[in-house]
Amino acid sequence: MTVTSSDAELAGRLATEAGNLLVELRSDPSLNGKELGKAGDLRSNEFLLDALARERPGDSVLSEESADDLSRLDADRVWIVDPVDGTKEYGLDDHTDWAVHVALWEKGLGLTVGAVSLPGLGVTYVNDGAPVPPTTGLARTPRGDKPRVVISGSRPPAFAESVATAIGGELLPMGSAGAKAMAVVRGEADAYVHAGGQYEWDSAAPVAVAKSHGLWCSRIDGLSLEYNQRDVYLPDLVICRPELAESILEVTRVAG
Repeated sequence: MTVTSSDAELAGRLATEAGNLLVELRSDPSLNGKELGKAGDLRSNEFLLDALARERPGDSVLSEESADDLSRLDADRVWIVDPVDGTKEYGLDDHTDWAVHVALWEKGLGLTVGAVSLPGLGVTYVNDGAPVPPTTGLARTPRGDKPRVVISGSRPPAFAESVATAIGGELLPMGSAGAKAMAVVRGEADAYVHAGGQYEWDSAAPVAVAKSHGLWCSRIDGLSLEYNQRDVYLPDLVICRPELAESILEVTRVAG
């Protein structure tokens, strides 16, 4: 797949700038918790929509925070954005596990660009395949010798324990989908499994970035993740080191 550098650069820049805006808003003492989350969603969404309308006026946009314009189904290019992924964590001062997602889907190609900003850590990942040295900052506990499986802290899949057992690993609850996926990219975890509810904007950018780093990405039944669909509900996924995929899918296929 050939990534258009200008699109990748744009995605990275917009995700970073939206993240900077959110960090600044987070410092407003009059906002906290759910109020901060709502304000962040609104402000970041307005910024991303305005920027894409200005810089890519012919493209469609699918955003979590905007009404779905189904004309996107006939479009050649659709930006899929999540202005604040992990709104709950964004509203908590001591959390870095929230993100901004900007992805591009192109007809006949699928996802071609993805950028995931982790504003709490001041870093943005783009699907350019650039090496990411093992690092820390997302996980709230030190890593041991066992493989780590990141899961939702509020909605862990029923098969989570079985997945951990299958690879001799341990579970690590974490916030946003983007943070969990980047934990695998960053080497803080080895797998991310989820079931029970997500939408295209939750996984599009993280999957694009994860794939560019050679990670396995699929539905829990092993089928491919498809984007720019009429029904944007995309409830489950597996992102993991490729050598773990078979063991994990043996568990998740049955559960699915």
